[in-house]
Amino acid sequence: MKKSLLLVAHGSRREASNDEVRALTARVREADDARFALIDCAFLELAEPDIPGGIQRLIDAGATHVTVLPYFLAAGRHVSEDIPEAVAGKQAEHPDVQIEIAPYLGTSDAIPGLLLTMLADSTAAAS
Repeated sequence: MKKSLLLVAHGSRREASNDEVRALTARVREADDARFALIDCAFLELAEPDIPGGIQRLIDAGATHVTVLPYFLAAGRHVSEDIPEAVAGKQAEHPDVQIEIAPYLGTSDAIPGLLLTMLADSTAAAS
């Protein structure tokens, strides 16, 4: 089974913001301990590839299992409705590929510590 990860962000009219997501994806790829054979990103709207396109790119590259990771802090409409709808459409097209949606970023127990670490780092740099 060729496992893959698709980091899904909102997308922005500001291309520099989309490039930040692409750069984060590259950093995740570099940090991965070979858990995923493929790691890519996609956007809900305003940027390419969209979610179906991102899933398709991974499938075309040989993915047989796709984990979609919503890069969102809260469970608004995009997390609760839009992303699952986009994933369901691709799942229907590719019943032989396992496509799952991971919990969105905001649910991670690591977030509080991450925020405090960021603040400590920025406070130390300002001293």
